[in-house]
Amino acid sequence: MLRGTVPVMPRPNAAQLAYGSATVVFSTVALLLLSRTTTPLGIVVISAAGLLLGLLVTVTMPAHRRAPVPVTPLPRNDEIRVPAVRVGAGADTRIGS
Repeated sequence: MLRGTVPVMPRPNAAQLAYGSATVVFSTVALLLLSRTTTPLGIVVISAAGLLLGLLVTVTMPAHRRAPVPVTPLPRNDEIRVPAVRVGAGADTRIGS
C-alpha cells in the first residue's frame, strides 16, 4: 500500500443493503412510536439515530463469501468414446417427407 492512501471499504452486497435499509425504517418508526415525540428537533434526532443504526448494521454485517468449487479432473482423451453418427444421402434424411 502506498503511503498516505486510505484503505477503501468494499461495496456492500444486496443483503447488507437490505438489512441496513430495513433497520433504518423499523428502528426509526419504533423509536418515534415509543418516544411519542412531536417536536421537529426530536424527530430529526430520532431519524439521525435510525440512520446511524442502519449504517452500523450494514457495515458490521459479514459479507457472504463463496466457498471454492472443487475442481474435478477431466478424463484423458483416449478414455472418451463418442460413437459417430452415420448420415445417409438418401431420401430418408430429408425433413418433412
